[in-house]
Amino acid sequence: RGGGGRALARAEGPAMRVLLVEDDRMIGQAVLDALRADHWAADWVRDAPMADTALASQSYDAVVLDLGLPRGSGLDVLRRLRQRASRVPVLLATARDAVGDRIAGLDAGADDYLVKPFDTGELLARLRALLRRSAGHADPVIRHKGVALHPATREATLDGQPVTLSGREWAVLEPMLLRPGVVFSRAQLEEKLYGWKEDISSNAVEVYIHGLRRKLGSDFIQTVRGLGYVVPR
Repeated sequence: RGGGGRALARAEGPAMRVLLVEDDRMIGQAVLDALRADHWAADWVRDAPMADTALASQSYDAVVLDLGLPRGSGLDVLRRLRQRASRVPVLLATARDAVGDRIAGLDAGADDYLVKPFDTGELLARLRALLRRSAGHADPVIRHKGVALHPATREATLDGQPVTLSGREWAVLEPMLLRPGVVFSRAQLEEKLYGWKEDISSNAVEVYIHGLRRKLGSDFIQTVRGLGYVVPR
């Protein structure tokens, strides 16, 4: 696969963090399993107040939000999120398929709308597209200074040659490649690595940064003393 027929290296493990807001246990578990199988760090809540709490206390790269929730409305959750000036991409995934419902959701600040029942593969593809757009990327391949990441296939190259990244290394690298020049703190990168129920190693980020520098070049990721790490523009 890839240019010239060369095989690309594949990464496994979480890459970005998503909040799933879904009260139906069967649907929620199926979506959660699909997200984790596609290497997302995913948290799952089942009602409106829990969604508000999670969104106010955690940082997410995307939200999958049902409209019909216990103890409140998904539409109100979305409105409160946007009132806090949050720009996190939101994908509405709901059984409400009337045109008026779609318009209301999009006008309240949703970025995309998926009607149940849906294929989880389509949901994952829409999430990847939302991430690209939120970072200002039209190309489905993330490219920067000779490094190319293929989020849909979890493959990576350096100057056209395959690079084997661990899942955790991918999780650290992808957000920085999407926003070169932006400094990420260790805490921000840890959020890309772990869901709520996972233990965080005290030096995990440093270990993965070291691995990435060994594979991509010692200067590809730079340390900003006291602040964190950055991929220079």
